[in-house]
Amino acid sequence: MSSNNAAQEWLSKRFRRLLSGDPDGNPPWLDVIARGDTGGLFVPTDAPWVVHRDFGTLVGGIRALLMQALHPGSLAGVSDHSRYEKDPLGRLAGTIRWLTVTTFGSHEAVATEAGRVNRLHTRVTGTYETGAGETVPYRAADPDLLLWVHIAFMESFLVAHEMYATTPLPQGTAATPADNYVNQWAASVAPLGLDTVPRTRTEVDEMITELWSRGVLVASDSTRAVVGFIRRPPLPLPVRPIYRLLFDAAVVSIRPEFRSMLGLTPKPRWLVVPLTRFVLRAIRVGIGPESPIEDAALQRLRRVGTI
Repeated sequence: MSSNNAAQEWLSKRFRRLLSGDPDGNPPWLDVIARGDTGGLFVPTDAPWVVHRDFGTLVGGIRALLMQALHPGSLAGVSDHSRYEKDPLGRLAGTIRWLTVTTFGSHEAVATEAGRVNRLHTRVTGTYETGAGETVPYRAADPDLLLWVHIAFMESFLVAHEMYATTPLPQGTAATPADNYVNQWAASVAPLGLDTVPRTRTEVDEMITELWSRGVLVASDSTRAVVGFIRRPPLPLPVRPIYRLLFDAAVVSIRPEFRSMLGLTPKPRWLVVPLTRFVLRAIRVGIGPESPIEDAALQRLRRVGTI
C-alpha cells in the first residue's frame, strides 16, 4: 500500500468512526446493506442516491436539525426523549443509519429499519406548548410531526446539495432536478406510515411558508438551548474547526426569517460558500473516493441483477 493510500485509509477510518460510532470505523449497518436478495428504493442514477452519497449532507444534516428546532412538537420529542446532550454522536449515528439503509439498502432492509424506527416512535410521547400558548399532546408517529421532520431533512439536503456539492442532480422525468429529488425521496417515508407528502420543490416551499405564516413554527427558550448545543457540540478537538465551518454553511443556507427566529447571524456568503465547497472536496480527496456503504450496495445490486 502506498503512503498516500495508507493516509487515505487512516483518515477514512477516523471519519467513518466519528459518524458511525464504531471504534473500527465499520458502520454496524454495513452488513445490512450488503445482504438481501432484492434491489432497493433507489439505484445509483436516482436523485436520492446522488444527494446522499455526497458530502453536502454534512451541511444538510446540521441545517435539518436547526430547522426541526422551529417546530415545538419535534423539539419536544428531541428534548424529552433524545440523548443528544449526553451522546450526540450516538444520536447522529441512529439518524445516519436510517438515512443510509433507506437510501442504499434492499427492500427487506428498508422494511426492517422502518420497523425499528416505528417501534422507537411508540415510546416518544408527551405534550408541548404551541406558539399560541396551547398545550397539546404529541406522539412521534403523528402525521404532522412526521411530515415536518421529513420536510426539514429533505429540503435541507436539497439546498445543501445545490449550494455545496459538485455532482449535478439527475432530472429524470420530473420538471426539474429538484422536483425529481423531492418526488423520489417521498418513497422513503411510506414505510413509516406517511403517505401524503410534497412531490415538487414548490410544494415543499409552500408547506414551509404556510407553517410559518400560521405561527406553527416558533422559537422559544428551548429552541435557543438546542441551537446553542448544535452550534457547539462536544466533538473531538481536531474536528471542531471544520464543524464550525459546516455550521456557518448551514446558517448561510437558511431563509432569513428562520435565521432571525433562531437568533443566528450569517457569516459573509461570498466567503462561506466557496470555502465550504473547497473543504468538502478536500475531505473527499483526503479519505479517498471509496465508500464501503456504497460499494456494498452496488455489489448487492449487481448480484441480484438490478444493475
